[in-house]
Amino acid sequence: MNLRNQQILHIALPSIVSNITVPLLGLIDVAITGHIGDAAYIGAIAVGGMLFNIIYWMFAFLRMGTSGMTAQARGRRDFDEVVKLLVRSVGLALGISLVLLVLSPIIQDVALNIIAPGAEVEHLASLYFNICIWGAPASLGLFALNGWFIGMQNSKTPMAIAISQNILNIVASLFLVFGLGMKIEGIALGTAIAQWGGFGAAVVLLLKYYARLWKHGWPQSIWNVAAILQFFNVNKDIFLRTLCLIFVHFFFIAAGAKQGDTELAVNTLLMQFFTLYSYFMDGFAFAGEALAGKAVGAQNLRIYHSVVKHLFGWGVAMAGIFTFLYFAAGPWFLRLLTDDASVVQTAATYQPWTLLLPLCGMAAFIWDGIYIGATATHYMLLSMVVSMALFFGLCQLLIPPLANHGLWIAFLCYLAMRGAVQTLTRKQIIKK
Repeated sequence: MNLRNQQILHIALPSIVSNITVPLLGLIDVAITGHIGDAAYIGAIAVGGMLFNIIYWMFAFLRMGTSGMTAQARGRRDFDEVVKLLVRSVGLALGISLVLLVLSPIIQDVALNIIAPGAEVEHLASLYFNICIWGAPASLGLFALNGWFIGMQNSKTPMAIAISQNILNIVASLFLVFGLGMKIEGIALGTAIAQWGGFGAAVVLLLKYYARLWKHGWPQSIWNVAAILQFFNVNKDIFLRTLCLIFVHFFFIAAGAKQGDTELAVNTLLMQFFTLYSYFMDGFAFAGEALAGKAVGAQNLRIYHSVVKHLFGWGVAMAGIFTFLYFAAGPWFLRLLTDDASVVQTAATYQPWTLLLPLCGMAAFIWDGIYIGATATHYMLLSMVVSMALFFGLCQLLIPPLANHGLWIAFLCYLAMRGAVQTLTRKQIIKK
């Protein structure tokens, strides 16, 4: 295995492990809730978990924007800027968290009015939200720190933090719920404790492994106007791109719901194929952020093109592996997710579309990482806007005659278009 592939796997494999642990925080809450004895608790966790997923997803730019700009600064060996980016990103994360805390009563009221759960679920979801919101500074701060670590080509630290978070969440939630009898308050508090524990561990590891960087004279111009404007411009593009992503995924869910409970359940299950694939591909995207960003920062086009070539080699390999796995084990995976015979039977009708997910989505994942690393975020946003417009247009054309098949065709075209537009605009990365 050559050096470039070793570098990619050095970042990608720990990132994949980290990604897989992310949904465990929510799954742990659901599993513990399922043993409290009232279905309303499960509904409250589902509502509260979905709300926080949306909030944190919206601010994912804190990780992505930080990783690309840090990788470039490292590539230039501009360690003053490396430290400044860390302080700016964490400062922005804590500032956003303060706003969220102040506006949390309004956010909660608006969200619960939109979701409109039953009275008991609404009451329990409010309890969950009012405790978990205090973990927002830790979660957003950890976004910034993890982005910085990845920009420094260190994905092992985020992996260690993610694993530690899950262990702490399990221990704290079990003790609070079954030891102290706190029920949903204990689950929420356990989650918040895990979030702060992860943030604290990140700070400790930062000080342990990167203390040498603090010798640089970063305080002198940390609030340089031009640098801050660039920082916000990159993050603005990623934020808008994330909003587009959220619109597409929520429309997909809503369009399935309009076709009936069975189709909604089927689409929810089949989207787990895409989610599983994304966990792995995001690992290679993270490698693209770090390695392509470093090459662009060093202005070394030979290394940049080599990174792109090797990343797409891994992308093609992963697409082939997942297509084979979904073909061979797709029906078994569906039966693992549910024992409802009617849902499994209906899902089999649409399951062939999942075989196209890896191929259609591969280029978008790889290019996303490269574009973020190169901070060519304007063109990444452009690809998302074009693809979103295509998705909504195809939904209007295809859903009436083809029903749920039309929805899946539109989604696959949306994924493919993202990669296609980024392929067409790839030269802008170098010209940037």
